Amino acid sequence: MNKLELKEAVIVEGRYDKIKLSEIISSPVIETGGFRVFKDKEKQTLIRQIAEKRGILVMTDVDSAGFVIRNFLRGIVPEDQIKHAYIPTVEGKESRKAEPSKEGKLGVEGIDREKLIESIRKSGAQIVGEEASISAEITKADFYNYGLSGSEDSARLRKAILKALGLPEYLTANAMIAALNCLFTKEEFEDYLQKE
Repeated sequence: MNKLELKEAVIVEGRYDKIKLSEIISSPVIETGGFRVFKDKEKQTLIRQIAEKRGILVMTDVDSAGFVIRNFLRGIVPEDQIKHAYIPTVEGKESRKAEPSKEGKLGVEGIDREKLIESIRKSGAQIVGEEASISAEITKADFYNYGLSGSEDSARLRKAILKALGLPEYLTANAMIAALNCLFTKEEFEDYLQKE
């Protein structure tokens, strides 16, 4: 099976995530070592250097720990050097584990190949040999116009949409915009809102 080659290096939480992605992509995959990256200045420096040189694609689990790591990386790498791939929220446990995770959701290692490839494609990562498609992105102004920010009911509406899409319900408005831009074009999301 052909592997995807990305311009960006991919950042994951742990070794099993790296093993899984190494079966799918031929680009470098870097582990954060989970929360160790918070204190590991050398790893932080390496991630910054890689980001500056080729850009990074962050693919963490959809649990709260994954989002803490994702947000930490967002804070140490300039915005124009980082992209985010969001895996779908799937209940279950990885086959190597005796018990499901604390939140009962599959991590990167437990998601099937096609869903991981779809997440990578929707992230905006540059796949070598493929033309990047350019489409309008959802903005903060769009969120205001959709009633998803700036009104008393905005938080409830955002939470309902996140739940309906199987995305983590604790995403901030900005994180939700980033995730939606990985999953939809602006037109696709507007079509989704009209059907709801």
